Amino acid sequence: MGLYKEIVNRREGIAVVGLGYVGLPIAVAFSKKINVIGFDVNTKKIEGYLAGIDATGDVGDDVIQACEVDFTADEEKLRGARFFLVAVPTPIQSGNVPDLKYVQSASRIVGKKLTKGAVVVYESTVYPGVTEDVCIPILEEESGLRCGEDFKVGYSPERINPGDKVHRLENIVKIVSGIDDEAREVIAKVYELVIEAGVYRAESIKVAEAAKVIENAQRDINIAFMNELSMVFHRMGIDTKAVLEAAGTKWNFLHFTPGLVGGHCIGIDPYYLTYKAEDTGYHSKIILAGRHINDSMGAYIADNIIKILVRSQLDIRNTRIGLLGLAFKENCADIRNTKVTDIINELKDYGVTPLVADPLVDPQEAYEEYGIELSDMASFRDLNVVIVAVPHAPFVEMSMDDFGELFNDHQTKIMIDVKGIYSKAEYERNGFYYWRL
Repeated sequence: MGLYKEIVNRREGIAVVGLGYVGLPIAVAFSKKINVIGFDVNTKKIEGYLAGIDATGDVGDDVIQACEVDFTADEEKLRGARFFLVAVPTPIQSGNVPDLKYVQSASRIVGKKLTKGAVVVYESTVYPGVTEDVCIPILEEESGLRCGEDFKVGYSPERINPGDKVHRLENIVKIVSGIDDEAREVIAKVYELVIEAGVYRAESIKVAEAAKVIENAQRDINIAFMNELSMVFHRMGIDTKAVLEAAGTKWNFLHFTPGLVGGHCIGIDPYYLTYKAEDTGYHSKIILAGRHINDSMGAYIADNIIKILVRSQLDIRNTRIGLLGLAFKENCADIRNTKVTDIINELKDYGVTPLVADPLVDPQEAYEEYGIELSDMASFRDLNVVIVAVPHAPFVEMSMDDFGELFNDHQTKIMIDVKGIYSKAEYERNGFYYWRL
């Protein structure tokens, strides 16, 4: 516990490597109690934080300005820490294969700065075995030290939910694990400084890694079931939301709903699990089936819009479509792996380029990432179709009259409410053609 006491007494600091949606809140939270170095290789991001600008939009500019994190892109400053938290992205490559380049690069950076007695904790989502089989060898190679003897390693999966103002870092139970009992206990004590909900001590690093990937795989499968039900019930002429409301009256019914499944967790983590399963000789059935369904929903929605236009005898080439929301989920600025782009791209294949608006998303980021130019809501006029793809609060608060003003008064008002936020009966009573999953 010597290192823990040194950290608490501010004689040693911790370093958070990777300052995105996960690393930034962690760095800020710890800085209220101990000395924190916030490191990221993205100099532009660091410049923003130093200027008091929250690039994630999840913590807040005022909080960044008031916090005491030592933000830096200078690797040399990492020498001032002996406790490292690695929170870098773990995306997938073409073919849905895990891409570990960021976690490997971070391991090299940290490894070069390791000293005896240091602790390295990984928060990035990975398949079971990555920490011990991939990361530790890099740390040892770069440092010339031996894990378990000269330094300790642990794994504590991130559980932050971007855009969620209720479930925050402090009130979500934290899973912690270590290469041995001593490492696990030191890591647990450090996290207990900021995690009010407490920590759960997993028996091994692999258990903690596996726990993380199944959390999102489970949710992915449940949403896939809802999406499949939606497709089935549409063929039967039955409203899916009405069915779910009726079934939901039973006490043990699971309350999931159909929708687009994107983001950096649910849409990616299951592939880390299935990749490792394949490595052991097992071919996933349920998990990959769920992924296939969820990955197809954007195209399914777009295809249904085109069918509606044809049935309404509208000229597809001259149809004006306005799409609201680009982020991967509501009330969040994160556009990583958003599946809204699947709707947009499918519509473009039919020769229709929709106007896209999202007041929460950075226009420059949208253009750089997807080549999408965001429009101002003022340009949403004389539309034939409105797609509410992401129910951000500003869109949820819009009345039926507000939406009515966006349409061409001389043609059928086609309302596509992807997640079923509005009243189907009310819109249909007032002459709208209403569709939802």
